[in-house]
Amino acid sequence: MRITFLGGGNMASALIGGLVKTGFSAADIAVIEVGAQGRAKLRLMYGVRCYEAPTAAALDCDALLLSVKPQQMHDACASLPKRLKQQLVISIAAGLRLADIARWLDGYAKIVRAMPNTPALIGAGITGLCALPAVSMAERLGAERILQAVGSTLWVADEAQMDAVTAVSGSGPAYVFLFIETLQQAGTELGLTPLQARQLAIETVLGAAKLAVQADEAAAVLRERVTSKGGTTEAALQMMEERGVREGFIAGVQAANARSRELGELLGKDS
Repeated sequence: MRITFLGGGNMASALIGGLVKTGFSAADIAVIEVGAQGRAKLRLMYGVRCYEAPTAAALDCDALLLSVKPQQMHDACASLPKRLKQQLVISIAAGLRLADIARWLDGYAKIVRAMPNTPALIGAGITGLCALPAVSMAERLGAERILQAVGSTLWVADEAQMDAVTAVSGSGPAYVFLFIETLQQAGTELGLTPLQARQLAIETVLGAAKLAVQADEAAAVLRERVTSKGGTTEAALQMMEERGVREGFIAGVQAANARSRELGELLGKDS
């Protein structure tokens, strides 16, 4: 599979690194990047071909990854329609809807929308995917193969669900970082050193996540197993419930979902 990236930023770089590690040939990967420093860095790191503009040679590919910033996508798409033939187009730009990208590409319909999250930068991401009806099953599998180079993938049938994907997994790392930050702060207020509190907080989150992955039970069951009647965990959880931690958390994810819809409408405008 020959793959071209339109935009050579951090997520594109992570994907290229993951692709090379999983067996893709660097000779089959190209990047269109306007910045000379960015092109030089990608050549040095991965040995991929780099272009300053979307020339015919740059777009001689099976899959075109749109990896520019969402605000730049309309202008970036302007030079593409006449050069697109049968390439699968995959957008990893947050918030941009399939119909808007298709409109900017003069009705081109072989488009997949992908929402990777930042753990993809270390190969531990998860990407939500959805596609227009014109994308074949073979092309869907091709999109999966590309995005699985940096983690897991999950398809949704209704594009409206991509706002929920954004709210849960796209923004989700920030929620986890906030939890780690807060748990570390609580530890230091209880007399631990910052280094001790940091190690305890991070490794507890990491271990709990690994346990949740390997266990057959639901997260609620795992929580109950840790919560002894009249014990320390019960005291903590009762206080958190009284302070509205659960309700606040859910309200925050819902706010992210609503903002994702708003941004989709805003970004979909032609100017």
